[in-house]
Amino acid sequence: MADKPILKIGHLKITDHLILGVTDLKLKKGMETFDHCGIQTVLKNGWNEVADALATKALDGALILAPTAMDLYKSGVGLKLLLLAHRSGSILVKNKKANIQKIEDFAGKTVLIPYQLSIHNMLFHKLLSEKGLKPGRSGEKDVDVILEVVAPFQMPEALQYDEDGEIGGFIVAEPIGSQVIASGLGEEFYLSKDLWPGHPCCVFVMRDEIIEKHPEAVQELTTSFVKSGLAIDAQPDPASAIGANFLAQEKVVIQKVLTDPPDRITTSRLFPVIEDLDTIQHYMMDKMKVMTSLIDLDGFVDTRFAKIAKAK
Repeated sequence: MADKPILKIGHLKITDHLILGVTDLKLKKGMETFDHCGIQTVLKNGWNEVADALATKALDGALILAPTAMDLYKSGVGLKLLLLAHRSGSILVKNKKANIQKIEDFAGKTVLIPYQLSIHNMLFHKLLSEKGLKPGRSGEKDVDVILEVVAPFQMPEALQYDEDGEIGGFIVAEPIGSQVIASGLGEEFYLSKDLWPGHPCCVFVMRDEIIEKHPEAVQELTTSFVKSGLAIDAQPDPASAIGANFLAQEKVVIQKVLTDPPDRITTSRLFPVIEDLDTIQHYMMDKMKVMTSLIDLDGFVDTRFAKIAKAK
């Protein structure tokens, strides 16, 4: 057989991307073999790095925020959404120094978000809007809560150095929140699953030319991700050990994220639901004005591989 392509898959060090960590380990340990490709996991520090690497073709695929993937597609980057990476799995953490008891207490504070085009920004916007508060960037007029984009891995440090409690908190993927809570700097304010049960967040995308050139490879990877997702939900204990290694975190922190409560993050239902993605793009365009136009989701979402993989 000709040389197997090595597919470069981008990710961040977050629990949302654990299906990649499990698949990577299964391949390394020979618990699973791919006939049509190998994979190389490519760690990035922030969402802009993932987006840029997809746009410049430095990555073949990635686990990426759904709204960011939509935006790349809209800007002409040839890629398809093949699978969800997980459901739920994020957390709104309040800074202990900021004296926050209720949503209204975030007024006058800065709140950190991982990216403008993120489900985190959307969920927090919804939460504030329901209380009549307006989020926005520093310098915009009539803003009640200032939003600042900070890479997830830098959020704990931002809280650590905030002597006066000017940062109200942050909303981000796990295990960043649980790590900060374990360190004593923050407290859980909301789990994202309580704001939108089973919401999509990160998705698995591949570039068009890879799908066209290596469909069997893409199928192998998609099928493996679906199996990894089922395994994480069914066996959170070994999954926590893998996650601790893959995400460079304490196992006890990952275990909490995967089990307490059991639906804090789920990885067993990864089939992309167009209606959910449509809810996101409409909210971001109509209510938040961070998207300027809608995309054709039927052209962007390719469910062929998820169907063969028997994704639920």
